[in-house]
Amino acid sequence: MAAAVYVLGALTSFVCAVLLFRGYAGGKRRLLLWSGLCFVCLTLSNAFIFVDLVLLPNVDLYRLRLGTALVAMGMLLYGLIWESK
Repeated sequence: MAAAVYVLGALTSFVCAVLLFRGYAGGKRRLLLWSGLCFVCLTLSNAFIFVDLVLLPNVDLYRLRLGTALVAMGMLLYGLIWESK
């Protein structure tokens, strides 16, 4: 059951990224671009959770998961600060 939750979390993040990129393509608002990039990194982070806890339980990917989440939040923060004019 936990594996299904991890996969659904990654799929949800991926769908959000696709929708944000579609919005960016239609309106060219740079905040949508940065938000879409953030959700791409969050998708990777969620995929790493699935790999870490389900596929390779003996391998520790904790730092990689946190690193991708940190990059994701950094992108979103950059977009919110510099592109919100």
